[in-house]
Amino acid sequence: MKLKSIVIDDEPLALRQMESYVARVPFLELVASFDNAVEARSYIEQGNVVELIFVDINMPELNGVDFVRGLTVQPMIVFTTAYSEYAIEGFKLDAIDYLLKPISFENFERAAKKAQSIAELLSLRNSAQAEALPVGEQNPEKECISIRADYKTSLVRYSNIVYLESAGEYVRLHLADGGELVTLFRLKNMESSLPSDRFVRVHRSFIINLDHVTGYTKGRVFLTGDEYAPIGENYKESFVAIVNKIG
Repeated sequence: MKLKSIVIDDEPLALRQMESYVARVPFLELVASFDNAVEARSYIEQGNVVELIFVDINMPELNGVDFVRGLTVQPMIVFTTAYSEYAIEGFKLDAIDYLLKPISFENFERAAKKAQSIAELLSLRNSAQAEALPVGEQNPEKECISIRADYKTSLVRYSNIVYLESAGEYVRLHLADGGELVTLFRLKNMESSLPSDRFVRVHRSFIINLDHVTGYTKGRVFLTGDEYAPIGENYKESFVAIVNKIG
């Protein structure tokens, strides 16, 4: 996946440098470059796809900060400038990075890789439901779900998942082999991708695999590998009913 990128800088030398930097990064595609933000704004308003913008802050007529403020659909933004005092204002606009001139390729590449990671995570969140593989009926041991984490997609067997823990926008999968996976995924969406006869929500932040339950008390369920998860008051009755049914 290449990120469609534009660069904006009123300084000819700086603009050429940024163009050359974009060309050196395999996952970036330079779709346009501009020496002023007015033309860049017109380009975007015409419906051209732009996913990442490298934009100088201190420019005449329309500066970089006002340019970004005026965007109705905001791509990922990396501000570039020779003036460090603009950094705070830039980050208030949710810029993913801020590059202080003179910009080294190493710092440029670091910002680009951050954009790539964010794009991959957003892509996962948008297509997460489609990535969940269907439950196999003939060979349960082969049942799995695809999880995007650590810059790759991993096929994780349901039998290897002990429990799932919510961490805001992320979900942490605790695995029977001792490993962990963290993915950009809301727990509610993850719950709908798992077989309901094996995975049960016991807390607003926890889903457990019934195959790994070793016991429970009033407010806690014990799991394989000395792990445990809290049982929320709103989930206690349904959890006990399920355990008694399968027991």
